[in-house]
Amino acid sequence: MEISLCMIAKNEEDVIARCISSIKDIVDEIIIVDTGSTDNTIEIAKNLGASVYEFEWIDDFSKARNYSFSKATKDYILWLDADDILNPDDIDKFRELKSNVNNLVDSVTMNYVLTVGPKGEFISSLRRNRLVKRERNFKWIGQVHEYLEVYGNIINSDINVIHKKEKAYTNRNLRIYEESIAQGKELSTRDKYYYANELCDNGRYDEAIEQYIKFINTNEGWVEDIKGACSKIADCYSYKKDSENELRYLFKSFEYDVPRADFCCRLGHKFFGENKLDIAIYWYNQAINAAPKEGNLSLINHDTYTFTPWVQLCVCHDRKGDMKLAIECNEMAAKYKPDSPAVKHNREYFKTKIQ
Repeated sequence: MEISLCMIAKNEEDVIARCISSIKDIVDEIIIVDTGSTDNTIEIAKNLGASVYEFEWIDDFSKARNYSFSKATKDYILWLDADDILNPDDIDKFRELKSNVNNLVDSVTMNYVLTVGPKGEFISSLRRNRLVKRERNFKWIGQVHEYLEVYGNIINSDINVIHKKEKAYTNRNLRIYEESIAQGKELSTRDKYYYANELCDNGRYDEAIEQYIKFINTNEGWVEDIKGACSKIADCYSYKKDSENELRYLFKSFEYDVPRADFCCRLGHKFFGENKLDIAIYWYNQAINAAPKEGNLSLINHDTYTFTPWVQLCVCHDRKGDMKLAIECNEMAAKYKPDSPAVKHNREYFKTKIQ
């Protein structure tokens, strides 16, 4: 297998060398499509062996990414963003994959790690179709929050791509959506969901709720996005101090699938805050008993399956007067995060209480 690395970039001089340096030994060509850099991005990329093509930015990520794919010449295409990296352990896994993968494979998914803890532990991640067969001519779709439409023989790898975002959040995506709407363009079902996300992230909660509900009512969305919409609506109502509707939409997510651990933890937190300890304990236990779906492309908050419910169960059982069980729960939490300040604090607290 020979691999083309394809990236789009603009004003990424602070991170692009880090990205390319982490992956350059595993790829056979590097394609950078620059969408209007005014810094040293192009020079840095060229010095690291990249072929750089300029592309006029037209507020459309898919068109830029498809242009980058059109310049690839190798068997497979790997896509990254400039603020992504691969750690040495994952480069070793990638090298093994490159040597052994069957050429009938159309796509290889990899974990996309969005948040990393202080000890390097994964906090949140999702799967992406990351390495695709060039001759299949897969296309990117969507002006914003674009996705690669992939089908065929897809395999899941345990390779991790780490996202190390450095730039501050902006309203760029919201502006693109609203300009499209102003021009009379109809948003796709998927874009309705992401438009609502942008509204929520910009603090426009009432508008966001309206758009999320419109998205859900299409009955055409991906089930993971529908569950995400329920979660975000609950967030919006939480910001608005409307606990009744917050709870309503947390439970509404159960209409579409079995309870996910993050929803269970949120319910646990809510009932804990109301001092309804038995109900809180029930939901934290449900979180522990849940399990992420293998190969699912949805966002996974890893702590909500392990550390978070255990450390919260510790507090719940202590409040109920069962110190023995509380200590056991704290030690279970310690298995996942032994250096956690919460775990250490609880140990000292119980030590003092016993004395």
